[in-house]
Amino acid sequence: MSSVNIQGAKHSYSLTIPAQSETQAQFTVVFLHGWMLSQAYWQPLIEQLQPDFQCLSYDLRGFGCSEIGDRHEYSLASYAKDLEELLDRLEISQVWLVGHSLGGAIALWAAHLLSDRVLGVVCLNAGGGIYIKEEFEKFRTAGKIILKLRPQWLQNLPLVHSQFAKDSVYSPLDRQWGKQRAIDFVAAKYPAARGTLLDSTSEEEVHKLPQIVSKLGQPVYFVAGANDTIMEPKYVRHLASFHPSFNGYGENVFELPNCGHMGMLEQTGLLHNLLLNLLVEPVPSSYAYS
Repeated sequence: MSSVNIQGAKHSYSLTIPAQSETQAQFTVVFLHGWMLSQAYWQPLIEQLQPDFQCLSYDLRGFGCSEIGDRHEYSLASYAKDLEELLDRLEISQVWLVGHSLGGAIALWAAHLLSDRVLGVVCLNAGGGIYIKEEFEKFRTAGKIILKLRPQWLQNLPLVHSQFAKDSVYSPLDRQWGKQRAIDFVAAKYPAARGTLLDSTSEEEVHKLPQIVSKLGQPVYFVAGANDTIMEPKYVRHLASFHPSFNGYGENVFELPNCGHMGMLEQTGLLHNLLLNLLVEPVPSSYAYS
């Protein structure tokens, strides 16, 4: 992995070498990870995509190996501005964004703010736009408590690895991913973890997201996990419905079977095939996955 300084913060990133072929896309696919995660979870998917696309993954400010720096703002828009500077530093002009969970919301904001550079967005396990006060307050309160209970030694417990391998997925992940999730859970810097939790779940921010989606002129696709209990398919479809390509029938929504909240690991092959179709060829309205 390499690093670059953005707003006083070291950002860790990985950029694949472009494939030398006549069919190589003239854009870079950028991957944005979810809350309390890192770029690591994109690697199995990137390994399948890199023969056809240049791929960029990076750790969001304050997560993974990236630092906090001088920008003490944790809104979705602020993270979109981080992405803009990263693209500037790497001299990347045209991108497709693939965002998971929180990363999907950041990708939508980036498409709004950087409309001349973002050709399209794929949101994975990302949706929302409905503010249920009691539920959000419970989630925020529980999140703040959890963030304070993260001793470093937690990442070294095999039982913790097993628990993280089972958390929010349809079937348990390989133990290595449980260990990685434990590492990233502990590594996330408190100001960034708390700031993104509170900012992204505020009533104002939740209500802004559908407005942002409705204004986007680029293609925007939403990929739900059929068994996702964190971001249920109905909430994915709700946010997707604000984009013109929804067409009243959910034509911009795809559902991965036997899949919870970690689609890039649970259904890597299906997601790879879907992205190939979305980024290279038009997707017919009857396209289905099973």
